[in-house]
Amino acid sequence: MNNFFAELKRRNVYKVAVAYIVAGWALSQGIAQVLPVFDIPNLVIRLIVLLIIVGLPVALILAWMFEMTPEGIKRTATADAMPAAARSKKHTWIYVVVIAGLFSIGLFFLGRYSAGNKESGRPPATAGSLPQKSIAVLPFDNLSRDPDNAYFAEGVQDEILTRLAKVADLKVISRTSTQHFKSAPENLPQIAKQLGVTNILEGSVQKAADQVRVNVQLINAITDAHVWADTYDRKLTDIFAVESEIAKNIAETLQARLSGSEKTSIAKTPTVNPEAYELYLKGRFFWNKRTGTDLRKAIDYFNQAIAKDPNYALAYVGLADSYLLLSSYAAVSPAESLPPARSALKKALELDDSLAEAHASFGLLTTLELDLHRALDELKRAVELKPNYATAHHWLALAHLTLAQFDSAISEAKRAIELDPLSLVINADTSWIYFSARRYDEAEAQVRKTLEIGPQFFLAHYYLGEVLQFKAHLSEAIAEFQKAFELNNDPYSLAMLGQAYGRNGQRDEAQKILARLNEEAKSHYVAPYALALVQIGLGDKDRAIEELDHAYREQETNYLFGIKVDPMLDDLRGDPRFEALVRRVTAAKQ
Repeated sequence: MNNFFAELKRRNVYKVAVAYIVAGWALSQGIAQVLPVFDIPNLVIRLIVLLIIVGLPVALILAWMFEMTPEGIKRTATADAMPAAARSKKHTWIYVVVIAGLFSIGLFFLGRYSAGNKESGRPPATAGSLPQKSIAVLPFDNLSRDPDNAYFAEGVQDEILTRLAKVADLKVISRTSTQHFKSAPENLPQIAKQLGVTNILEGSVQKAADQVRVNVQLINAITDAHVWADTYDRKLTDIFAVESEIAKNIAETLQARLSGSEKTSIAKTPTVNPEAYELYLKGRFFWNKRTGTDLRKAIDYFNQAIAKDPNYALAYVGLADSYLLLSSYAAVSPAESLPPARSALKKALELDDSLAEAHASFGLLTTLELDLHRALDELKRAVELKPNYATAHHWLALAHLTLAQFDSAISEAKRAIELDPLSLVINADTSWIYFSARRYDEAEAQVRKTLEIGPQFFLAHYYLGEVLQFKAHLSEAIAEFQKAFELNNDPYSLAMLGQAYGRNGQRDEAQKILARLNEEAKSHYVAPYALALVQIGLGDKDRAIEELDHAYREQETNYLFGIKVDPMLDDLRGDPRFEALVRRVTAAKQ
């Protein structure tokens, strides 16, 4: 064995190995820097690197069999027979290492220079350019004979989008914004500019019995060039593989870097039961309608999906999300809706702790439960797992806000708008964040922008009323609160109308609204926070604090999570009882 290693050294196999590794590393680094600049597919780059790796044992075998001499390359036996002077190999291997190093450095800077030139050829992002690695997935056409299969086409679109959203190197627009457009619009450049993307994915779905056909085409909306297209004819049981393959092909076509965990996440199969999957899609279809009746339909479908597959983590998340929205859309108290939401999310996280949607929903749940520090951690985890999840950024912004972390809240809200530019609730809540930070001009500008997107969105009128009230435009504020109440008939808009009346000296009108809310509370849920708003307008601070304290003790937590920053409660600040309540609400839970 000693003789063998000595022979390796004599034949310079060690030196060749070192020189090859250095040269191979230099070449692979250069390839990684330069080839992407010329839009060479990632598959070709990987193949070249693989050939370099495979070449190492070949180089070692050749080093054993041949020698480099001043007279050229000779077989080892021939070189051994030559005079010592003629066999002098000097330090050729050192030259190889040095040249390879210089070559690597040169290619590195060439790649940077070329990439820089490529980027400098475009205007900067802030000047209105669109990122190349960006995509919006438009609604898929339902080509099935049964129009009731619309939920399935919508679900396939949503699943592809969800998988793409897990790729940190891509900018992926949320479904809320893309749903504003039809599946194959004519004005692609205008839509791309509105959504802030370069690429658009169009598609169609045809479902018949257990067979599914999915057509997709990726279009560069700026140049109107068809970048990639494919058709998939599969059985319903293979639909997840189709969605994964489409997402993977898009990511590779756009040359997005994929980490190992992202590849795993894209390829994940949420359930092996096609019936459970269809029931889940129906649940999400009704959940997206955001009415009390539709939320209860969604709950029924999610429960059916769970019955078909008790290990379907996403179905538990859907069930929890439906319960979390009931307090806002169906006059159900948090004390009634939050426990089943917590139970469903606990099960979802037990099944799959890497599910971003579960962590985001758990963050919202713990916000409503006033465990504000835990909520922040859960939402940060959701963003890590799914960087393009606009809802997670939105809720994370609100979580930062509850703890008066205004800069972080605004930053996350802006990111959420980038990912979901046409979302009414994200745009509106961003206004509320500015308002809570006492940046009233920016709050007004943001809420008026929201009303340009959706003139009939009640929450935007509600927030505009708040801003106008703080700018001492009470008559205009009253008109906005009236409009919000007409559009949504909710107790909060009515309560804010009552507060504005009280501040405007119209005490009789404010008293009537307070009496109406107390009467309605006998038949359905009215949050104590709403009652406190009217009492503040009437100057009854003691009663307002009692209502808020009651809400905390009885876990009637709607809007109470904003107690530390909400300008509407500023009249109560400085009162020891109120400050003690703020500390209890915002304290870290054990």
